[in-house]
Amino acid sequence: MPLELVFETHATTEDNERGVATGWRAGTLSAAGHEQARQLGRRRTNDGIEAIFTSDLSRAIETVRIAFPNLTVPMFMDWRLRECDYGEMTGIHPDLLERAGHSDVPYPAGESWRQAVERVSWFVRDLRARRDWSRVLVVGHVATWRGLDHSINGVPLEPLLAKPFEWQEGWEYRIDGGGGRPTRT
Repeated sequence: MPLELVFETHATTEDNERGVATGWRAGTLSAAGHEQARQLGRRRTNDGIEAIFTSDLSRAIETVRIAFPNLTVPMFMDWRLRECDYGEMTGIHPDLLERAGHSDVPYPAGESWRQAVERVSWFVRDLRARRDWSRVLVVGHVATWRGLDHSINGVPLEPLLAKPFEWQEGWEYRIDGGGGRPTRT
């Protein structure tokens, strides 16, 4: 049976609004982020979701808790769904992170994008092996999205890093042992 994976990013944080790369810092949802999280809940409450997996960073957890205050499905926090660790570059403007320069070279005291994507690929391999659910929601970060496109669709890392992130109301992937195909929802 194929697994349907719905990916949503965490809601907007105060750092996002200030133009700050949060990386592995906790981050706090802004007022706009609280409303986005409530909208996520309205979008996904009756969407057939059987389990929720979220990054263990507080901004992702807060997004899920606001979106689903009366959660009726299991929720799992997983560190592998975290954002890229920008190390000493955490806190700078995201446009200054030079993604291509860090595809294989870690940020000082952080990790490379390849390491971040491989974390997510490890998560996908474990999820693929479990087969406990037919439709799951994953709440994470830009690194999570890149990791899903890489591990499920086989998109090479370099084009993923060159492509700017554009928010949308979720991405859907189908995992059937072969690959997946993201679609707009």
